[in-house]
Amino acid sequence: MKNKNLLKSIGPGILLAGAAIGGSHLLASTTAGAKYGFSLLWIVLLINLLKYPFFEYGQRYTAATGETILDGYQRLGRWELLVFFLLTLLTAIANIAGVSLIAGILAAELFGTAPHPFLWTALVMGVCVTLMLAGKYKWLDRAMKIQISLLALATVIALAAAARYNGGFVLSEAPPPVWNQTGILFLIALMGWMPAPIELSAWTSLWMKERTKETGHAATVREARVDFHIGYFTTAGLAVVFLSLGALVMYGSGETLEAGAGFAKQFIKLYTQALGSWIRPVVALAAFITMFSTSLTCIDGYPRALAASLQRMVPAWRTRFNLLHSATIVIITLLALAVVGCFDKSLKLMLNVAMILSFLAAPVFAVINYRIVTADFMPAADRPGKPMRILSWAGILFLAGFSLFFIVSRVTGN
Repeated sequence: MKNKNLLKSIGPGILLAGAAIGGSHLLASTTAGAKYGFSLLWIVLLINLLKYPFFEYGQRYTAATGETILDGYQRLGRWELLVFFLLTLLTAIANIAGVSLIAGILAAELFGTAPHPFLWTALVMGVCVTLMLAGKYKWLDRAMKIQISLLALATVIALAAAARYNGGFVLSEAPPPVWNQTGILFLIALMGWMPAPIELSAWTSLWMKERTKETGHAATVREARVDFHIGYFTTAGLAVVFLSLGALVMYGSGETLEAGAGFAKQFIKLYTQALGSWIRPVVALAAFITMFSTSLTCIDGYPRALAASLQRMVPAWRTRFNLLHSATIVIITLLALAVVGCFDKSLKLMLNVAMILSFLAAPVFAVINYRIVTADFMPAADRPGKPMRILSWAGILFLAGFSLFFIVSRVTGN
């Protein structure tokens, strides 16, 4: 019975992995490996460790209280929920536009057709919106479990082929310096979405409530942590794999690295040149699944979080979540498609801004998440122990300190 209940609890953590792997893994992690070899592996591992408590608290809080983390924000005060809503609204359109555009271009690469970015992006968005409106959480949960399994298989095959091509995991060239303005800007963007923005902890909390409705079983704290660990450790492991893919084939290749969707296409091209045409469908499939998974979860997650926030901030909408969610999915996706149509040349800048905003907002959400799991309204038995509290403060100090360092360096030009 316990194992059956545990299986009923598995899902939200895997959805977190699906949301995380697109921008942070295929783009940021692979670019880190392509530019700096393995020299940034430590920062990828460190930021996954330091953000760990704040993602875990989202599912811990919901399992312990039966409430979503947004209810916890509201218990602390109205401004916490308002800040969450505004930051989510600020990044939702740019992020959905960016990941869907890259998914569309990779779909054209995968199927070997002429790339028409707007049309392919519209198709990707249309499929995602249809799945969400037709099946809601149920379709998302099932699709993501299949996609993450395929992604893990394809990336491991690609990594094994790359390691064999390179003769191992040792690189001959010394990495370029990272502690300059260009490098620091890249580090901030990398850490902003590695493994994901902290505000995505609200998504897993909301998905837990949907999982409970679907299965009839409310996860215990232990079950929620197992689900979270499956998703989070998968995410962290894939971050290392994608960094390695960039390092083994693209680092030291002499190619000028492109940006955004161009980088994703270049990634497939260089792998094909280095390892042979047989690897192309494997790498193209891995890259497409990565971005489609992220598009699918973002098109559900951002509108879900916005709708849930509005539901709590406007008393008259308390019983209108399904309508709010469906309407927000359509509106946000159409706005994102309009951005792709009008500003596709500026999407790299938009994504960089979104990544940097996510990092600068990280200490704010870290503090809020820490406050709700240590508050009086959190059951004492389910509050984090001393090791988690120490790790939480280490994460808060690191995120706040690095944010301050970045702001000062940009203001002073040093």
